[in-house]
Amino acid sequence: MKKIVSGLLAFIVVVSLTAIFLKARKDRTTESLAHDSLATRVTTLSSRSTLALVKAGDKFGFIDRTGTYVINPQFEAAEVFMEELALVKTGDKWGYIDNGGKYAINPQFDQALPFFQGAAPVEIAKKWGFIDKAGKYLINPQFENAGPFLSDTAVVELGTKWGYVDRSGNYVINPQFNEALPFVRNNRMTAVKVGDKWGYIDKAGKYMINPQFDDAGPFRRGYAPVKTGNKWGCINEEGKLVINPQFDEALNCGEDRIPAKSGMEWGYLDKEGNNAIDPQFDDAHSFGGNLARVRLGSKMGFIDMNGKYAINPQFDDALPFFDNGITPVKKKDKWGYIDKTGKYVIASQFDACSTFYKGSASVRVGDKWGYIDLNGKYIINPQFDQALPFFEGVTSTREKTTVYGMIPPDFDEVWRISE
Repeated sequence: MKKIVSGLLAFIVVVSLTAIFLKARKDRTTESLAHDSLATRVTTLSSRSTLALVKAGDKFGFIDRTGTYVINPQFEAAEVFMEELALVKTGDKWGYIDNGGKYAINPQFDQALPFFQGAAPVEIAKKWGFIDKAGKYLINPQFENAGPFLSDTAVVELGTKWGYVDRSGNYVINPQFNEALPFVRNNRMTAVKVGDKWGYIDKAGKYMINPQFDDAGPFRRGYAPVKTGNKWGCINEEGKLVINPQFDEALNCGEDRIPAKSGMEWGYLDKEGNNAIDPQFDDAHSFGGNLARVRLGSKMGFIDMNGKYAINPQFDDALPFFDNGITPVKKKDKWGYIDKTGKYVIASQFDACSTFYKGSASVRVGDKWGYIDLNGKYIINPQFDQALPFFEGVTSTREKTTVYGMIPPDFDEVWRISE
């Protein structure tokens, strides 16, 4: 799982919290644990900021829903607000500002991650520690790498081994693993690597599933992807294979319909590995809003849970449906928005766009970004060099022209963006 580094070029927002810190896993691509070629899974968290991160020229700032700058463009890089603070870069140092643009914690860190559950991992002089919202160290810098507190522990790297610490910096599980994933929310176990094999431990460090896999991902809804040799399958929480390793790409285990490639064609499995929709597509994606994007030849359409076309393949590109019932689709280099019947509700006219979130979406016309409402009317005219939708506490990252990211398994994805 390749780390998308905090502070990347172009559109900088932090990669969601399960994967950002995994420097040790550079040989694994972001897509390796989820087949989704277009965009990112992003999650709403606890912040209540409704400012949008925009770029004007080579500086980042924040606007309100009228398009007025609340915080003028002045930062080399910036990330969305999390827990009422935003991570920003001035010169070559990172600090944190409040929603008025005032520094809550002055720029001083070589690298840093957003706050989550009142703590933020920061790096100084090539060592990572944790600070609170006053900028005081909860745990002094001492680690080669560190992830956020997604539960009551954080995963850290000391020397070349990974372990887990509590908020006082005490080791809950001593560093002993070659690689390790964080404990997330209610998951009772997580994946760790010993030598060249992956297994699963509980929060006391006891093996629940012994190391035996060549690769492994986090549990989601009671199932996890595992790799044996060069093939992927799925296990349940008892470590039993419910889908034998036979697929070239990691599966979205735990979904009611799992995209899976058999030979040259894609179909869908159920949670137990039975064929739910026969292989017949040239590409297939996860379900969103009870519809899934599939590609037949060069065109994309949408199928229902039974594999029946709800919208025939006709688009050059498409993003998934969410709860608002409309999604962006692309024809002849322009993006518009359709409903679940395939009818255009906003005509094709944009060079790039995001899915809607809470009634607005960011769109690009030419080389400038603006914002529209659900009727396609401009809320804020195109004027920005880059622009993210208005969030209430969302983390993501943008690299080149595609948004990447991964989310803790139990969170819901809320928007996507693509060009």
